[in-house]
Amino acid sequence: MASSTEPKTIPPALPRHLRQPGEDGYRTPVIEDPEHPAHHRHRNVRSARSSSSQALNPPGNGLLEMSSGSRGQAPQSEKNHLNHEGDRCYLPEGFPKNLSWRQRLKHTTWAYFTVTMATGGIANVVATVPTSYRFNGIEVIGTIFFLLNLVFYIAIWMMIGLRFYFHPRTFKSSFTHPTESLFAPATVVSFGTILINIVQYGIDDAGSWLSKAAYALFWLNAVLAITLSVSIYLILWSTQYFSVANMTPIWIFPAYPLLIVGPFAGVLSSKMSNQAENLTIIIAGFTVQGVGFLVAFSIYAAFVYRLMTQKLPQESLRPGMFVSVGPSGFTVAGTITMAANIRSALPKNYMDAGDSELTAQIIQVVANWMCLWLWGLAVWFFLIAVGAHYSCVRGNMLFAMNWFSFIFPNTALITATFAVAKAFNSPAIDIIGSVMTCILILTWLFVVFMMFRAIYLKQILWPQKGEDRDEGGFHSKDAESLSISAESPQP
Repeated sequence: MASSTEPKTIPPALPRHLRQPGEDGYRTPVIEDPEHPAHHRHRNVRSARSSSSQALNPPGNGLLEMSSGSRGQAPQSEKNHLNHEGDRCYLPEGFPKNLSWRQRLKHTTWAYFTVTMATGGIANVVATVPTSYRFNGIEVIGTIFFLLNLVFYIAIWMMIGLRFYFHPRTFKSSFTHPTESLFAPATVVSFGTILINIVQYGIDDAGSWLSKAAYALFWLNAVLAITLSVSIYLILWSTQYFSVANMTPIWIFPAYPLLIVGPFAGVLSSKMSNQAENLTIIIAGFTVQGVGFLVAFSIYAAFVYRLMTQKLPQESLRPGMFVSVGPSGFTVAGTITMAANIRSALPKNYMDAGDSELTAQIIQVVANWMCLWLWGLAVWFFLIAVGAHYSCVRGNMLFAMNWFSFIFPNTALITATFAVAKAFNSPAIDIIGSVMTCILILTWLFVVFMMFRAIYLKQILWPQKGEDRDEGGFHSKDAESLSISAESPQP
């Protein structure tokens, strides 16, 4: 007699973006997922834009395309939703045309510390220009950038402090947001850059007390770099899912605090008179620098794989490609400088090697030749990043804080270029570095101008326009807090 029992049906597994955090295979939901609440609305917006420009805002439709302060009506059902399409932002009904500065400060993100990274990096480059190409006043130029960087650093801390004071919920979200959290280490990178500038521009005139203070601050910076780098990666790996298709070199950013320790050790070791302290600085700097480079190098592999399978990132993200220049550039600058100073740091019969002078020469030769490969790698990534921006020049790329990636990683390439030129006594490479320095200063002026222009045009410091915008499964409260806000908006 045939059995009447029917086979048990096994329910299909939930899609990965519908599983709960902590479950096997969970990933952050994205707007392209069919089950995502905004998926069909997002698709309809794209269809409306592609059909005709008039179909975007027909009478009675109420969907608003907002760029640089324009506003309109949105349907009531869309009141609490914000949509994106390319560089444009679709905002809800009742969204004010102007916001008070208190409201705009809510969107001061960790990415604003890229301003101080870039400005301090320029001061660092000016300080490393070879003697044969220095002129009267170049020290003044470097000092101006150094002092201006201090002003920027304090101002940005005040802005982000006010953000967390007036909008306390944003403190936690700034460390869990899939994009903004990547920029949190910029605070420590900026701090390390300022310390390098202090040694370069102040230690010769201030005396021994500043040397002792810089020595203590070196260890503080190293601890902060390791702590923040590990913490940010742990938070991201515990709360977010990143697909290789969306990968950019910004993923390297949490390793950047480690990459500043080596150059700081190299600059500081040239100013220290205590042999034991000098040696410990070089050993610690070389160790931490190596860790930072190896972490970044492992992410390089994911970036190259992403380029091979997904082509170049979208135009608004391409400035971040210059971030890939920094790891090898900073490693070259730090390693060659530390190796050049090792002779005065080694005690006699160091590690039972007999002649410490010979040991120092071997270390220096090995370091210099090893760094040639890394310098070439930095140049290669620089050329790739420059070539990737060919189509951006012809287009209309809106300003974003990642534009400062045009500057800071390339300061590493220039200081590495000067270090290689000095190690191999190459005037031609010195000339290349000096020309790049002039171009970089002009680039800094242009990017800073565009930043203030973007603030005026509401391209940044504005809801859904910065690194804190809604992304994947992460949603802010802009629609609720601004469209129903009782505060009177001010220009």
